Formats: sequence, structure tokens, C-alpha cells
Amino acid sequence: MHEMSIVLSMLDLAEHSAREEGASRIDAIHLEIGALAGVVPEALEFAFQGARDGTMAEGARLEVDYLPAMARCAACESDFELDNRYGVALCPTCGTPSANLWQGRELQLAHLEVT
Repeated sequence: MHEMSIVLSMLDLAEHSAREEGASRIDAIHLEIGALAGVVPEALEFAFQGARDGTMAEGARLEVDYLPAMARCAACESDFELDNRYGVALCPTCGTPSANLWQGRELQLAHLEVT
């Protein structure tokens, strides 16, 4: 389960950032995760529930914004949501095959709520 390593890295980064701001507690951690990032939401939440104990984030909420995979057609410049996990699709506007993915692989700490 690579979600545990993701959570442990996220908690390290969150604690470091919170300490730099002079915070004593993390109330919420906000993540942005793309549809093609390979993260299983249930596994991420389960890992977070266990890993946060004994950290500045003990009792914190995990708020995740799941971002769809989005591509841009090179031929007609239409943006469209991909409906597969391969990152390639036919443009729904003009039918041209496209793999110009501009959203969907994100895995980032967006912001923290601290006190």
C-alpha cells in the first residue's frame, strides 16, 4: 500500500510547514489528487487515520480535492475530460486522438489549517 508512504511524507511536510509558521497544531490538511495519480481514496484515508496519531495533525481532518483528468486537443484546442486511465482519448469535438494531458496527475499538499 503506497498510500502509507504518501501519507507519511505528507505529514512530514505538513509538520515542517506548520512549525515554520509557529503553529502548535494542524487542524486540517488539504490535498489535490488527480484522477491518474494512482491513489486509492479509501486506502489514503485509512493510512491517514493511523499515521496522524502522535503528530501535530492528531485529530486533524483530511480534505481531498479529486481532480479529473483533462486533456487539450492539439487540432482544435478543445479541453475535455478523459474517461480512461491511459491518458489518451479521441477529442469529443473533432475526433482527433489526443494525449496532451494538462490535469490529472497531481498529488500535492494544497494548504493547511493550523492553530
